[in-house]
Amino acid sequence: MTLQALQATVAKPATLTGIGLHTGEKASVTFRPAPPDVGIIFIRSDLEGKPEIKADIDNVIDIDRGTTIGANGAQVHTVEHVLAALAGLCIDNCYVELEGPEPPVIDGSSMPFVEVLQEAGKKEQEAPRRYLEVDETIIYSEPERRVDLNVIPSDRFRITFLVDYPNPALGTQYTTLYDLEEEFATEYASARTFCFLSEVEELAERGLIKGGAIDNAVVIIDHDIEDEEFATLQNTFDIPADAPRRMGEVIVGGDLRYYNEPVRHKALDLIGDFALLGMPLKAHVLAGRSGHAANVEVVRKLRQFQERKEIELKYQVGPSTRGLLDINAINRILPHRYPFLLVDRIVELVPRERVVGLKNVTINEPFFTGHFPEAPVMPGVLIVEAMAQAGGILLLQEIPNPEEVLVLFMGIDKVRFRRPVMPGDQLRLEAEVLRIKSRTVKLLGRAYVDGQLAAEGEFMATIQPRPDADEEPA
Repeated sequence: MTLQALQATVAKPATLTGIGLHTGEKASVTFRPAPPDVGIIFIRSDLEGKPEIKADIDNVIDIDRGTTIGANGAQVHTVEHVLAALAGLCIDNCYVELEGPEPPVIDGSSMPFVEVLQEAGKKEQEAPRRYLEVDETIIYSEPERRVDLNVIPSDRFRITFLVDYPNPALGTQYTTLYDLEEEFATEYASARTFCFLSEVEELAERGLIKGGAIDNAVVIIDHDIEDEEFATLQNTFDIPADAPRRMGEVIVGGDLRYYNEPVRHKALDLIGDFALLGMPLKAHVLAGRSGHAANVEVVRKLRQFQERKEIELKYQVGPSTRGLLDINAINRILPHRYPFLLVDRIVELVPRERVVGLKNVTINEPFFTGHFPEAPVMPGVLIVEAMAQAGGILLLQEIPNPEEVLVLFMGIDKVRFRRPVMPGDQLRLEAEVLRIKSRTVKLLGRAYVDGQLAAEGEFMATIQPRPDADEEPA
């Protein structure tokens, strides 16, 4: 992460009213200035207490036909078009007040939000803008759905998007965004939501898209329409009598705004979903047939990448060329020292989930003096301790002052030893969180040598203040 440019918010409040796409209810959205480092906060002003929901990947609760976030007992549906408008205009901090459970759909694009935000103006703030710079390739794939979404290093945020539907009604479309700030408002913001006619009929049967109309979406015919079906569509969506009926034609929405408007809207959705990362991204996103589900999963991967980078910045002194955290960083996290520090390096760490560490076992280990002089074998209890120390790193790295607490065993269960560990071996220590409750954590630990399981077990641990944590240093 680097510091570059300044954060921005809206210069004054701006309001837009309409109806919600899925509820069909009256909806309004008001953008208000917010202080630096607040991010995008949705406020349900129609609910008691005006609960707030931060636009954050951890608050995503549903991705069915749109991205829904929820917190504090409230939800907001289909947030992606609003978030795309804010991200596309490089607005970092904003309170988004809603009268209703979703923003107004207007014409099915981000352009109405862009226009009111441009009218309100943008105000720079005295705080640096934080970017997430990707320095490795992040890959996501769903072969069964033919979805691919890769994030590769770049000096700016870029998108290359391909949709390739087997349905001849749409076929193959492609777009590339090179500069978000320069291109979003003019080339992508007005691209409208699109779907196939069969999807519209299915959603209507489920009681959704109650606010759907001929002027807020592009609906592509994916099967020939008979008279009876056409009559039903007319009654449901007020479709003109002379509307197209043949496969591949646009039944509602009129002429396309771009020859590749559908794929441009897919890119718009991706921009909105990626705003849930909470900071602008410097990377090139290569997307093939991606939708909200894949977008959200990749943002989760990016959040893990972000947290890992923050761990490096916090603990790593100088570059660690062979792992995430070297022994110097480990010494800043764990209280253990010779001869009881049993982790040499951390090579993988996903906060609150898992950690992978290495322990090089040499003949110089002090325990080999007595275990056993003629046949040195690493004591099983120390293998268990090494797994637990790796787990301790996973837990302590999230604590602001790890030097003030200790991770203590509460229980050890289901321990099994599968093979001896001897001088010259390298232990691969893996610890995975099974359950977290307050300051009590249950971990699953495994130790491998050359890919073979050497030991495994479950550990219950608690985080407690050190006895001398509140004492003044001597």
